[in-house]
Amino acid sequence: MSRPFSFSDAAPSLFASEEAAPVAIPEGRLPSYIRDHRARLRARFMADGGAAMPDYELLELILFGAVPRQDMKPLARQLLDSFGDINAVLSAPPARLKAVKGAGDAVVLHLKVVKAAAHRLARARVIGRPVLSSWDALLDFCHTTMAHRETEQFRILFLDRKNVLIADEEQARGTVDHVPVYPREVAKRALELNASALILVHNHPSGDPTPSQADITMTQQIQQALTALSVTLHDHLVIGRECEISFRSEGLIR
Repeated sequence: MSRPFSFSDAAPSLFASEEAAPVAIPEGRLPSYIRDHRARLRARFMADGGAAMPDYELLELILFGAVPRQDMKPLARQLLDSFGDINAVLSAPPARLKAVKGAGDAVVLHLKVVKAAAHRLARARVIGRPVLSSWDALLDFCHTTMAHRETEQFRILFLDRKNVLIADEEQARGTVDHVPVYPREVAKRALELNASALILVHNHPSGDPTPSQADITMTQQIQQALTALSVTLHDHLVIGRECEISFRSEGLIR
C-alpha cells in the first residue's frame, strides 16, 4: 500500500436555545418598520438581482427565511464582522457560525443551503464542457468551492480526449496546512473513469496560493504515475482567497 504525500501550505422554524428568540409578535401584526424594510429589500433585489446590494443587505435577505418576524440587520452585520465577507460567512463551519449570538440551527441551515446552491450553479457551468473554452468559469467554480475553506481540500477534475470535463471529485481533506494524497489512487481513479487528462486543484487556507516544496514534489509524483498510464496532467491549480496559481503557467509542469 502506497504511503500518502501531503500538499502543504507551510429548516425548521423552531430555534435552538443558543439562537436569539424571535420577537413575540402575533401573526399578521408585524411592525411596519420591519415589514416595510423587508418589502423594500425584496423589491430592490428583484429589480436588479441584488447586483447593487452590499453584503449585509444580501445576507439579510437570506436570513429572512430563517427568522420570519425579526429585524435581521444586526445579525447580518455581526456575521460579517466575525467572518469578513458574505463568502466567508457562507463557508464558515456550523460550529463557528453558532458561536455568533443569534445564529442557531435555522440560520445555519439557510446559510448552508445557499452555499450548496451556489456550488451546484458554479459546477453546472463547467461540467460537460471543454475546459479551454470555459476556463474562467472553471476558475470561478474552484474559488466558489474552495477559496474560503478553513482546511485544505484536494480535488481532481477528470477530462476526456476532447478536454471535456467529465467528473469533478474530492480526493481528500486535510488540516489547515496539509492534505494527504496517494498518487496510486489518483492514477487508479483516472483509469476507472477512462480519463485522458487531469487537472489537480487544492486550496491554501492561509489565503496565499504560492506552492510549497511539498506541493511541487507531490505534483511530480502524480505526474510520473499518470505518465506511465498515458494520462496527461494538464495543470495543478492552487486556490487562494483572492487569486490562484497555475503550475503550468509558472513552468512547474511541462
